[in-house]
Amino acid sequence: MQPLSQSIQGATYTIQWMFGLPEVLENMHKLHLYQGSSIRVLQKYKDCLIVSSGDKRIAIGNEVADRIQV
Repeated sequence: MQPLSQSIQGATYTIQWMFGLPEVLENMHKLHLYQGSSIRVLQKYKDCLIVSSGDKRIAIGNEVADRIQV
């Protein structure tokens, strides 16, 4: 396992676990990001990632991506 922030652009991963503030996790669940969800890293920038899950594209800051293990 590794943090999502250390992932490779273009690769597909499965979320193993994630932790953080309840408000952040609630927003992640609204976007259908759960443990066991499959996500693809579309772009990596210095301070954030753009990932896709199903038909949604989401920008995630590295601080949040550090708390998601894939």
